[in-house]
Amino acid sequence: MKNLKILIAEDEKDLRRLLYDQLTGEGYEVIEAGDGKRALDLFNSEKPDMAILDIMMPVTDGLSVLSKIRESSEMPVIMLTARGDEIDKVSGLRLGADDYLVKPWGMNELLARIEVQKRHLKLDEEKKEVLVSGNLLMDFTNGVIEKDGKAITLNAKEFNILKFFAENCGKVLTKKQIYQEAWQDEYMYDDNTIMVQISHLRSKIDDEENRHIETLIGIGYRFN
Repeated sequence: MKNLKILIAEDEKDLRRLLYDQLTGEGYEVIEAGDGKRALDLFNSEKPDMAILDIMMPVTDGLSVLSKIRESSEMPVIMLTARGDEIDKVSGLRLGADDYLVKPWGMNELLARIEVQKRHLKLDEEKKEVLVSGNLLMDFTNGVIEKDGKAITLNAKEFNILKFFAENCGKVLTKKQIYQEAWQDEYMYDDNTIMVQISHLRSKIDDEENRHIETLIGIGYRFN
């Protein structure tokens, strides 16, 4: 997993600097804001992977920032506050906060909470099997294939072949490999069956400007 980019929104300069130093020392990429408006600007321009938001900030408070973030993103958000009132915690959680720390908190605890959210992000990434190639979008998790934004229908063999191609993009695949993956059976040297399925698949996903499947005569195929 790539290094996380974390947005820190905290109006206390010394605390913000401490957070910056600690998190960059842990290998995270950190962007920082001293008020809620700046935090939203950075969220929109920098596309962070996670945010740590103080509730009590000038210009725009942390709960308002969280609310705006949740309009377009499900990234993990950890809320910080000097107040321990239950109503503040409930408000943050209802708006979509993933975790909550009340000041004074320890740096080790914050780092541990970040690690928990990282694991959630990793699991989410592993669940996603959405790939894009030119004008083709392939969502293998949900079984949705779109060309130029319009859904196309594939039969089971075509879907399995396309998934195998996409997972091995740029690699040369033999007919035997394709057959064993798509049919889940021993290769019976039935080249015609494979060629027919690939021809049908090509007719659905290829066009003049986007040639996804390349034939290597006498060798096999390659997905570009």
